[in-house]
Amino acid sequence: LSPDEDGICSGRYFSESGLVGLLEQAAELFSTGGLYETVNEVYKIVIPILEAHRDFRKLTLTHGKLQKAFDSIINKVLGQKRMFGTYFRVGFYGSKFGDLDEQEFVYKEPAITKLPEISHRLEGFYGQCFGEGAVEVIKDSAPVDKRRLDPNKAYIQITFVEPYFDKYEMKDRVTYFEKNFNICRFMYTTPFTMDGRPRGELSEQYKRNTILTTMHAFPYIKTRINVIQREEFVLTPIEVAIEDMCKKTQELTAATNQEPPDAKMLQMVLQGSVGATVNQGPLEVAQVFLAEIPADPKLYRHHNKLRLCFKEFIMR
Repeated sequence: LSPDEDGICSGRYFSESGLVGLLEQAAELFSTGGLYETVNEVYKIVIPILEAHRDFRKLTLTHGKLQKAFDSIINKVLGQKRMFGTYFRVGFYGSKFGDLDEQEFVYKEPAITKLPEISHRLEGFYGQCFGEGAVEVIKDSAPVDKRRLDPNKAYIQITFVEPYFDKYEMKDRVTYFEKNFNICRFMYTTPFTMDGRPRGELSEQYKRNTILTTMHAFPYIKTRINVIQREEFVLTPIEVAIEDMCKKTQELTAATNQEPPDAKMLQMVLQGSVGATVNQGPLEVAQVFLAEIPADPKLYRHHNKLRLCFKEFIMR
């Protein structure tokens, strides 16, 4: 529907019954797409109209469709089979891209899409546009220095990103659906050391968290959206250790509270957390950061926070 289209106001859709028809069609499409929660939101608009017309036949059908949608939510939650998509940050570099040069986008791909799949697809697509050998994919997520790039080539940097939420947002995003719907902020991490290496010892391992904000929220009518804001936060080695320990505790909590219990999953989490062969595991973290009281008073807070993380981890 377009307001600029001639005669739209006198068309069959520009009426109460036309609106109901479009909303019912939208609900069917949402249901087909697995967005069952939105089906309820659409019918919240439809039901008062049907009630006002005493259209009990349509009300019966509508409530039947709502029951089907709610049953699907319950079955999906119990089976944990819902997959809403995978997200990648794609950056374009090089004069060959024209207006796209130095532009960033977040791409939404089908669930379980791997990084090599989207890399191969974009490299092939732009290779056809610019010629074979003219396109190169940047393998890492480090900041791109355009001075080091070949001006005769087109470069694409592709990074896996995850939806990002502030702590206060998590109070309202409880279900898996809520954590994957109406999202416009994404995060990826880049490990680095001060001497330029991506990885090093625990005591010298830093991490850069990059948060991207898109122009619109996913899901959207397009599968790629422009990035309009970028924020970066650098974590010190002890902050990296705190984040890793919190993540291990969350994984352990989820594995122990899973219904029905999954012994294999619990075993995998335990092996990855406390196994004797695990490099840079909790034992080494404790030896590096908790063996002595830090000399720098600024690190006291982080030191105490890491101790609390270990206390929580052991209690689990």
